[in-house]
Amino acid sequence: MIRTLIVDDSALVRSIIRDFLESDDFFEVIGEAENGSDGVSQAQLLNPDLITMDIEMPVMNGLQAITEIKKIMSTPIVVISTHDTAKMAYDAVVKGALEFYAKDIFTSRMSEDQREQILGTLKHITGIKGRIPVRRETVEQPVIAARSIGGVVIAASTGGPKALNQLFAGLPKDFPVPVMLVQHNSSGFDRGFVQWLDGYTPLEVCLVEEGTRPARGKIHVAPTDRHLLLGRAGFILDDGEPIHNQKPAADALFKSAAARYGESVISVVLTGMGSDGADGTRYIKQAGGITIAQDESSSMVYGMPRAAAETGCVDLTLPLDAIAERLVFLTKGSAE
Repeated sequence: MIRTLIVDDSALVRSIIRDFLESDDFFEVIGEAENGSDGVSQAQLLNPDLITMDIEMPVMNGLQAITEIKKIMSTPIVVISTHDTAKMAYDAVVKGALEFYAKDIFTSRMSEDQREQILGTLKHITGIKGRIPVRRETVEQPVIAARSIGGVVIAASTGGPKALNQLFAGLPKDFPVPVMLVQHNSSGFDRGFVQWLDGYTPLEVCLVEEGTRPARGKIHVAPTDRHLLLGRAGFILDDGEPIHNQKPAADALFKSAAARYGESVISVVLTGMGSDGADGTRYIKQAGGITIAQDESSSMVYGMPRAAAETGCVDLTLPLDAIAERLVFLTKGSAE
């Protein structure tokens, strides 16, 4: 049983979240709070297994509450907020929140696949409570020479924003090739994500628009609810069916990048649930590109990287703090 505390200043929203959670027998709502200060007190009193947190609230906002809670306990916190606080929701990730969702997902008609995905994620992250960090084993990695690279494609999901924050902060302003990113996002949070991420990297972060072209010095982010593809004339935003329940799907981006760049592409699969990016890793490897996956010890959720590794097509398995440096090295043969 996952004992949950709901923190939100709206009684209606608290009721909606309660009904959603308790539709699954694994969840029990043991308390509610209508502001951040009350949320901190309730967390201390009840010691829940999971906390859902709003951002904009009276007395104490969600960011302040998360900071205070993280000082005293390791309970997983999930932000459930509105689109206009999207940038603050990503700030909450830096402060310790593990995932976030838009409120309108819960107030609108939700598909069964989406319901199962959210509940599955919440069940998974509650297993992180009190997790002892895994001691990193030194594993000798193969030597791969730098070469002329046309682009880097990246996949991330649960735990991705915090990982991307660290990764992109390590890339220099003169990084010589375009970066293309699929981060699984709650609907409507893509622009807030781009604005937030842009503050943590010397590169320019932009939301992809149809027909624009990959450019050096930029991180091109797939918009919510569209597959991002690379065509000969530029980016294509595809409204096709979800792939492995994901839209956008990294597999779609990776496959098109393999066709577009061949051996001059690098793929990176970061933390996240599920297997998106595994098939794409195969495509990149078959095209002669370089494939990287985040290692287990540094992954919040070792789902996507594990699935990629299990294909046998991953060239390098690296801790998060080593990926930026390796990308800089591998691309130093690229045209400036």
